[in-house]
Amino acid sequence: MCMENNRPTVLLGVTGSVAAFRTIDLASQLTKGGYRVDVVLTPGALRFVRPLSFEAVTHRCAYTDESPGILEGRAVHIELAERAGVVLVAPATADLIGRYVCGLSPDLLTSLLLATEAPVLLAPAMNARMWNHPAVRANVALLRKRGVRFIGPESGLLSCGSEGPGRLWPVGRLYEILRELLPAQSDRIPPFEQEEKEVAARKPRSISLSRVQDERRGVDEMAEKKKSPKKPAVKKMEKNGKKGVAAKKK
Repeated sequence: MCMENNRPTVLLGVTGSVAAFRTIDLASQLTKGGYRVDVVLTPGALRFVRPLSFEAVTHRCAYTDESPGILEGRAVHIELAERAGVVLVAPATADLIGRYVCGLSPDLLTSLLLATEAPVLLAPAMNARMWNHPAVRANVALLRKRGVRFIGPESGLLSCGSEGPGRLWPVGRLYEILRELLPAQSDRIPPFEQEEKEVAARKPRSISLSRVQDERRGVDEMAEKKKSPKKPAVKKMEKNGKKGVAAKKK
């Protein structure tokens, strides 16, 4: 995993679904949250969104099959695959799931999915009947056995007008899952909170020190009381007066 200025890298794969526009918001939130975001769009995704939309919010290049094949002196799919701390495909279509399960790599996104060792998450988005099709269910089960994590889909009203499972998970929930898997720099304890914790940790020590001082003071007071009391000044004067009288008599 590559980190730039302590910023972990999230690779967002975008496929051909009407829900693809929602991934722009996710890319924006991740960037603001302290992540470096690499976006890869399939040819199908380009029918719904453009690379410029992602580049505007991530301040980084978005990649397609038309991107140069070499990135920093290496094959682009290898470089992107090794940079990633986590890979999320959102939305993930039935087509992408089918190609991934068969190990096919006809485009940049499927190529890096086969090359990466980072955790892979798929957030499906499709028609409810497609999601429930036996072929899709078998592909999902096999990918899960291989360690791929599925997020959703959510049930509700779909873009086609029908209802059922097939909606892309809310962007906020996707963001929270990524934060749990790959904490960002901003998730660390702020300096002022860390200082407060350190001060709180030192409080018991300061209290115990004051108790020791009180105990020592008590010991000193007891020692003073044990010393023999001084004779009153009046008695000393009387004693001196008697000595003077005795001297006169002599």
